[in-house]
Amino acid sequence: MPQWVDACATDDVEPEDVIRFDHGGQTYAVYRSPDDYWFCTDGLCSHEQVHLADGLVMGDVIECPKHNGRFDYRTGAPKRAPVCVALRTYPARAEAGRVLVELP
Repeated sequence: MPQWVDACATDDVEPEDVIRFDHGGQTYAVYRSPDDYWFCTDGLCSHEQVHLADGLVMGDVIECPKHNGRFDYRTGAPKRAPVCVALRTYPARAEAGRVLVELP
């Protein structure tokens, strides 16, 4: 049954940035869009299992720090080679100064 999990404080993530969040033995990436919406994806690149939180956020895209593959963090869709497998996404929201992520 899915549950909402406290990932971080809203102040921990600047607009157009990403932060790593670990929970239940899994790594996730929590994003704050330039227009102040919240998103969450798997935290490791589907190509080489590198932490995406070490990558660069540009608009609605996260660029992997290892081979510069890109994903749309809103949908998880791959946007530039070498990545070709989408990231899993999770609902995220801000509430009372905290970022909550719905995890399975």
